[in-house]
Amino acid sequence: QVQLVESGGGLVQAGGSLSVSCAASGRSFSMYAMGWFRQAPGKEREFVVAINWDGSNTYYADSVKGRFTISRDNAKNTVYLQMNSLKPEDTAVYYCAAKSGSFYSSTHSPTAYPYWGQGTQVTVSS
Repeated sequence: QVQLVESGGGLVQAGGSLSVSCAASGRSFSMYAMGWFRQAPGKEREFVVAINWDGSNTYYADSVKGRFTISRDNAKNTVYLQMNSLKPEDTAVYYCAAKSGSFYSSTHSPTAYPYWGQGTQVTVSS
């Protein structure tokens, strides 16, 4: 089992940048593929990006491709999300999540991730 704690959210103007982090504790972090999801008020939780166990594979939602970058540092048990060129529609609570098994299996589906952090708010003002 793994415990996840996000940090780094906040308020930023449109066009700005923000970085959020997710620190993991518990069983070996490198066993897990990691994902970032987000949920805006009144909307379903949506997939943002995922990264495999060693960082060699990533998968981005079209809505963030070219603007967001995921990375991980297994020595620090941390996954990062760098968000650039932020838009008001990026406003949401951002969650990190972990899953074992094949990276390519239901990577975009929240139900494939058994472990979740508590979320961090990202607000982009226009």
